[in-house]
Amino acid sequence: MDLLIVSLASLFAGFVDAIVGGGGLILVPALFAVFPHTHPATLFGVNKSASVWGTSAATLQYARRVRIPWRPLLPAAAVCFAGAMAGAWTVTVISPDFLRRTLPLILGGVLLYTLARKDLGRQHAPRFSGRRETLAAATLGLTIGFYDGFFGPGTGSFFVFLFVRWLGYDFLHASASAKLLNVTSNLAALILFIAKGHIWWHFVLPLAAANIIGSLLGTRLALKHGSGFVRGAFILVVIALILKTSYDAWWRT
Repeated sequence: MDLLIVSLASLFAGFVDAIVGGGGLILVPALFAVFPHTHPATLFGVNKSASVWGTSAATLQYARRVRIPWRPLLPAAAVCFAGAMAGAWTVTVISPDFLRRTLPLILGGVLLYTLARKDLGRQHAPRFSGRRETLAAATLGLTIGFYDGFFGPGTGSFFVFLFVRWLGYDFLHASASAKLLNVTSNLAALILFIAKGHIWWHFVLPLAAANIIGSLLGTRLALKHGSGFVRGAFILVVIALILKTSYDAWWRT
């Protein structure tokens, strides 16, 4: 029964994550609820062992239908991997607790800005090209990759928002591009968890399969309905993130 519950959570997480990120909002709480006495690092390792496959499947699906700018994104992905590794190492020596109270405020600013700019992310009009686009994408990858390794909540939403706001992508292209970087940050974290022994190998296959199925369904829905749909999903996920991180920061004992 435990495996069934977390597999269903993994499927739904893959579905949400493929559209706009935020799958960790679903699978991580489910793992903590089902296995309350397990070391948190092990549960995070289980989450990453599923999500890395779902984000990879989503990336491949988007690549078939959306023009992904590989030239700037591949160096950005490499830098993102290094940033995530650095962030994961940093969290072993510095506590990320100071971010808990500020994160809901940052997400609130992202939400208000998105709601105020009705046209934000509806048109795909990249602001940079050539080396400037590569540098911008690499800066984004390094920064958010480090954040993902160090703390993590809202990583997918931050990737999408910054691709839209800073690089000028529409929400569909931003979500597709974010998936590639998210694969590398997930992989970096997973490698670290495996090296530390925080992995349940008997859970990897069923949760990964469920996550891939959910990811394929979510990707198909996003491609079918386009940027307007992804924008709406982004707003809902950010609201959910604000509620969850606010509870974690201020009300949970």
